[in-house]
Amino acid sequence: MMMTKSEKKGEEKEPPKEHKSDHIDEQKEEKVVPIKEETFEEKLKTSQEKLLSAMAEMENQRKRHEKEMKEAFEFGGFSLAGESLSIIDNIERAITSFKNDESLKNNKDLKKIIDSIEIVKKDIVSIFKKNGIDQIECMNKKFDPNFHQAMLEVENSTNEAGTVVQEIQKGYMMKDRLLRPSLVGVAKKIEEKKEKK
Repeated sequence: MMMTKSEKKGEEKEPPKEHKSDHIDEQKEEKVVPIKEETFEEKLKTSQEKLLSAMAEMENQRKRHEKEMKEAFEFGGFSLAGESLSIIDNIERAITSFKNDESLKNNKDLKKIIDSIEIVKKDIVSIFKKNGIDQIECMNKKFDPNFHQAMLEVENSTNEAGTVVQEIQKGYMMKDRLLRPSLVGVAKKIEEKKEKK
């Protein structure tokens, strides 16, 4: 049996139905706003801002580098200087030990020995001073926690409370930095004991 043209047309496939998601995609594509192109003036202004920012950063880096170089030059031997302080401490202990030794007091060469040690001490102190290392003067000065470390309190009627009256170990500064604090004894008021009746 032969099919007519109208029947053939009926068999033709209907176009596929559109899905909702297809419409959403089309709407999304339509809503995309085109990027506004910068004008020449705007591009120039942006480039100038970036250039100024880069120049400021370079200047900051240069200043940081100069500061680091200066500190390295001035304080490069900071730890070495700190460790070298024990040499002076030991020399001073040796001098005190010789002077207080009863068996050496009658020795005619004791003065020569002490004088020789004193010369070595003076040389070391001179080298320290050339490199900006100075002793902290603390005796009879007000206690300052930035430069002093209190080791004990000493009852004292002649000095005001909080005054350094004893130096246990010398402190040193290297230029404007604390190399080692002075270990000190600080005066305190004598407590009045109430008599018991």
